Amino acid sequence: MQLRMWTYDLAREQVPTLDHLRRLSEMSLNSGYNALGLYLEHRFAYPSAKWVAGKGALTPEMVKILESEFPELQFIPFLNLLGHFEGLLNTEGGQKFAEEKFLGMQACPSRPEVAELANRLIGDAIECFASQIIHIGADETGQLGKCPICSERVASIEREHPGADGKAILYGEYFAPLADAVLDAGRRPAMWGDMFQEHETALPIIPRDTLIFDWQYFDSPKPTAKKFAEAGFKVVVCPTLFTYSAAWCHLAQSELNIRQNIHACRELGLHGVCVATWECELFGNYETMLPAISAAGKMLSDETVAVADETGADYPATVEAPSLLRGYLKQSETYEEWARLMGIELQTCGGPFSYSSYRSGIKCRFLLYSNPFLLWLRHGEELCGAPGDRALEVLDRAISVAPDSAARGVSEFVRIAIEFARHAEAAHVAYAAHQPGAAAAALAPARSSFDDLARIARGTNLRIGGSLADIERCRAAKEHVERVMRRIKEFGDGSLGYLPSFEMLSHPRFVPHDQGGWWLINDFAIE
Repeated sequence: MQLRMWTYDLAREQVPTLDHLRRLSEMSLNSGYNALGLYLEHRFAYPSAKWVAGKGALTPEMVKILESEFPELQFIPFLNLLGHFEGLLNTEGGQKFAEEKFLGMQACPSRPEVAELANRLIGDAIECFASQIIHIGADETGQLGKCPICSERVASIEREHPGADGKAILYGEYFAPLADAVLDAGRRPAMWGDMFQEHETALPIIPRDTLIFDWQYFDSPKPTAKKFAEAGFKVVVCPTLFTYSAAWCHLAQSELNIRQNIHACRELGLHGVCVATWECELFGNYETMLPAISAAGKMLSDETVAVADETGADYPATVEAPSLLRGYLKQSETYEEWARLMGIELQTCGGPFSYSSYRSGIKCRFLLYSNPFLLWLRHGEELCGAPGDRALEVLDRAISVAPDSAARGVSEFVRIAIEFARHAEAAHVAYAAHQPGAAAAALAPARSSFDDLARIARGTNLRIGGSLADIERCRAAKEHVERVMRRIKEFGDGSLGYLPSFEMLSHPRFVPHDQGGWWLINDFAIE
């Protein structure tokens, strides 16, 4: 195993200081990693695209300091030059690069100005990073062929070559020159492997010296990694820590995924393993993930780590995560107990706490969409019922043993989310009973709850460079709760001649006298 690394997702609103990055680098070396992937997207101050970087973005100067202070650690830049381009597309001046206007997250591979920008960003990475590997992204390009130019190119290819996959050629012809640019600079390009599974005929177009990062989070990577290797590519398999789909992290499934990937790497003689960590915004917290990241690094060097077969039959994912939990036990027994409660027991409560391959409904519906009432709308029955009762018991125990403010804040976020759903249900009951005063009063505690969450988010930002957007999300959520309280007082007495449903009244797009909710029924509602 030549490459032992993990990825730090800066693109999901992380704003680390140099000292935060030193802490992560020190932990990486002590845990047995020889590389740290810095997943950048728009969170890097590219010298040739100064309009991209927001407040607190990683700078070339910070990279140079880290490389000088940690020469044993390779800092690998992860760009994204087609898909996951949303940070650039949604910045003034970047709109013109989009495949579809104000929709999705992909740039257009047919426009010369997109390729020109991609080459400039690659040049910046080569200039700023000493890393032998330059990762050029290439994952999740589901909008291929959507714009008129790309659509015609795909159709033309398929007319001229019946049976051909025009999207595969479109994709390959965009990325092959970018990979060649990295090779021409004496470095090694790397790409994610997922789109080659959907468009297999793109793979022969890509230079063979490209590293393929094969991410398989839900199954063994053996079948796909073997195909890439047989095609002549070096392969890095990429398990993940399931933070994006959990209220905190699904530890057991994470450990199973890591074991499967380690097993595949050793059995097939692959180039290495990259432990992916994604989306520590929305009250995720890298500080609480460091023991798990460290434990995963030690697993990469442990020759005894394996699974019996590709299904992991000797390792029931619903029971335990011995290696990852051991990382917390090294800190303290109470930290291990907290991690077991939040990472294993909480998902057994069912409902939105269950293991899933999708983003956490609690995180997204409570904060991401600036309408916390969506949590009540979609999960209210569960959160106000037995799953919520069981979860509150687990969370109270977790808060009681939390070893520090970081862990306590993660647990308090989930508890506050459940309590909000219950406040909303109480308000709904009173509102439906024509008691607007009681309905507004039922929501009143939520205002201070969002103040509490904002304080937690500020602490996370100070301690580990967490999301600044989370602070603003709390402010927006509080403002909307206050807006709904005003609506209840104004319209809850039937002054409109009808009583709007609570679902409609609590939605940001509510308009008095639009009894039919035309904005929701019309085809343009998604806009």
